Amino acid sequence: MRYALCVMRIALIHDHLAQDGGAEKVLKSLSEIYPDAPIYTLLYNKKNVAKYYPGRKVEASIIQKMPGGVKHYQWYMPFMPMAIEFFDLRGFDVVLSDTASFAKGVITGPDTLHICYCHTPTRYLWSDTHQYINELRYNKFFKKIISMVLNYVRVWDRMAADRVDVFIANSDAVKKRIKKYYRRDAKIIFPPTETEKFHVAGTKTDNNENTKAGKENYFLCGCRLVPYKRIDVVIEAFKTLNNHGQLDDSSSQANPEVENSRKPYKLKIFGDGIDLPRLKKIAGDAQNIEFLGRVSDEERARLYSECLAFINPQVEDFGITIMEAMASGRPVIALNKGGAREIVKEDITGNFFANERAEDIIAAVKKFDAKKYVPAEIRAHAEKFSEERFKKEIKEFVENEYEKFKNDC
Repeated sequence: MRYALCVMRIALIHDHLAQDGGAEKVLKSLSEIYPDAPIYTLLYNKKNVAKYYPGRKVEASIIQKMPGGVKHYQWYMPFMPMAIEFFDLRGFDVVLSDTASFAKGVITGPDTLHICYCHTPTRYLWSDTHQYINELRYNKFFKKIISMVLNYVRVWDRMAADRVDVFIANSDAVKKRIKKYYRRDAKIIFPPTETEKFHVAGTKTDNNENTKAGKENYFLCGCRLVPYKRIDVVIEAFKTLNNHGQLDDSSSQANPEVENSRKPYKLKIFGDGIDLPRLKKIAGDAQNIEFLGRVSDEERARLYSECLAFINPQVEDFGITIMEAMASGRPVIALNKGGAREIVKEDITGNFFANERAEDIIAAVKKFDAKKYVPAEIRAHAEKFSEERFKKEIKEFVENEYEKFKNDC
């Protein structure tokens, strides 16, 4: 049996490679665990494939060749179930899907084990469907049509979940969603954090040991800028905070000029996405809010390490940006829901606020005290979620499940 494991033929399948996000980081790690495994996906951006998977065999569906298939892939959502089913995966012992939507719907033969690493049951079909419809910028007529299409895709999605032999959830929050919507159990394996790419400011791993956490006195948030990430409520909060201010550490309460020594609450936002124009409109001319756009890996690491705290305003399936901030030794101010509850330790690696509301974030920011956190402790906590740990757990799980699968055949 051990010999059979050594020659196990594995295929990886991913929803699409048109953007960079947490799911894509997981796929990159999986591709490094299984360097000979071909990658199947609905569509891909050629530059991303050349950058992250040079020389790798990447197979795309027919959507790749359709007009606007990569740039406007959302147009083809009703056809994605059919497109994912076209992949011929005969000849593989294990199919490992990495998905938050369609990849779990691949059809495999009776002698193939299908393991699904699930980031979440498809948000716009299940947990966030009403919010998704409400936030669409179409009139009521088109929203009704879209609702009917989603109803069809939802039925397919539920049936597609039955094609999976074994589920892996990326957090306890996702495990519960899998149980609720798919009626399936799941093994929890937390996603990888590339801790080696991040550093605590002023340490030997910092390229510039003169940098200091919080030296620019700003709070940070960032992600793919889409509506459900709720960056809008952070912006609303900091627009209000712009009219107040935080005390300069050098100020003395005995100083009669103390009110004049207050600094503005600054917010920096990194990332790009379809919600960027709306977010900029909400920010208006607020001088304390800065949009940075897409940033390099090196710049992102610097932003994390020098900020006062990272703000996570949304329900996350897990929260890779949260972990990246912690790997930089910085505390996190997070919504007390979803995956954040599993990885943020109250008053040690960060603090929580209760609801996705500007007033809750305002209260949390005003209460925040950077001096009570120990960067080295925060970094040590993040290292428990390393990429090395992820690779080891995945490899062992896949081998064990395949051995059980073959014994049952």
